[in-house]
Amino acid sequence: MKSKYVICINNKNYEASLDVKKIYRIISDLEAEKENMIRVIDESGEDYLYEANKFVPVKIPETVETLF
Repeated sequence: MKSKYVICINNKNYEASLDVKKIYRIISDLEAEKENMIRVIDESGEDYLYEANKFVPVKIPETVETLF
């Protein structure tokens, strides 16, 4: 996944950690991607692995990216 950000589209089983329609920053993890997982900085402020199908990649304009 090339995007640095994703939008959560499904938080089933992770309601306390993920909010639907929220943008999250991801951390590159090639081993996780091989297993269809991505490393997301979630609501706890820590990074955890989640199923990639719970997210859609998004491109954030550079002017907005500085706000994250």
